[in-house]
Order: sequence, then structure tokens, then C-alpha cells
Amino acid sequence: MIKTVHEWKPEIEPALKSKATELRLMGYDKTTSDDVWNCLIEKVWKGTPSKRVYEVVQDIFHLSSNIYMSYLTVTAYKDDDLAASIAALTENDQPDTI
Repeated sequence: MIKTVHEWKPEIEPALKSKATELRLMGYDKTTSDDVWNCLIEKVWKGTPSKRVYEVVQDIFHLSSNIYMSYLTVTAYKDDDLAASIAALTENDQPDTI
């Protein structure tokens, strides 16, 4: 049976949790199954393609730490709070002018 990846999510949650655990063991301490899911949507599937359940599970277990790290980096750059923090730090580093 073929469904969109979003339709498979409830059934493949154990695989997502397993991958999140694997990534936490590799040093990505705050990884959740939602992080893994969002990474797959943005980096591997690039949207919501239609797949068979075994293809979705295969994509989850084949997600490399390099792709996940790339996803985390892009997500961090998109984060408005990070941009505000950087701006605040760089403003304080400017020498005072008289």
C-alpha cells in the first residue's frame, strides 16, 4: 500500500524513536523523534512524497549523522533567537565612540 509519508507517521513512530536514540548515543543529546521526522521532511523527502511503509522505515534508518548535522545547522541559522543573540553580542563588542 502506498501513502504519503505524513499518513505513515503514526505507524512508524517506533522507528523514529529508535533513530533519535541512536543519534543521542552519537552525541546529539537533545534529539527527539520529531527532530528526526522534520529532518527527513526537509532533507531527505523534500516534502511529502508517497511511499510504501518499508521505504519510509528504510529512509529513517539510513539517515546519516552528516545529513542530520546539516539539518541542525540550517535550523540554527533560521532561528530568530539565535540571530538576536548574535546581534546583541556583536553590538556589545563595538568600541564606544566619543
